[in-house]
Amino acid sequence: VQLQASGGGLVEAGGSLRLSCAASGNIFRNNAISWHRQAPGKQRELVAPLTSGGGTDYADSVKGRFTISRDIAKNTVYLQMNSLKPEDTAVYYCRLRVGFNYYWGQGTQVTVSS
Repeated sequence: VQLQASGGGLVEAGGSLRLSCAASGNIFRNNAISWHRQAPGKQRELVAPLTSGGGTDYADSVKGRFTISRDIAKNTVYLQMNSLKPEDTAVYYCRLRVGFNYYWGQGTQVTVSS
């Protein structure tokens, strides 16, 4: 399983970015995927999970601003990030769970300037 995350960049506070996580193969239909982030000096944290059935949840810090979604036909999961804040600055990772195994994408840097 290979996951390729992309879409990060530098944006001003209040701006938007859309992250993508593309998979090698049609594996999002029956497996859970989630976005995580890790800021400098902090532990990696869960941002938004998406279950195999399409259920979503969000960390309190991003609720109402971020949206996770998937396009099964394109084997891609997205994280739409709106109203970005400097505290959203981090490396963002997608993670796929297949049974008892977890697979991580390589991470994409998001930097929000004040």
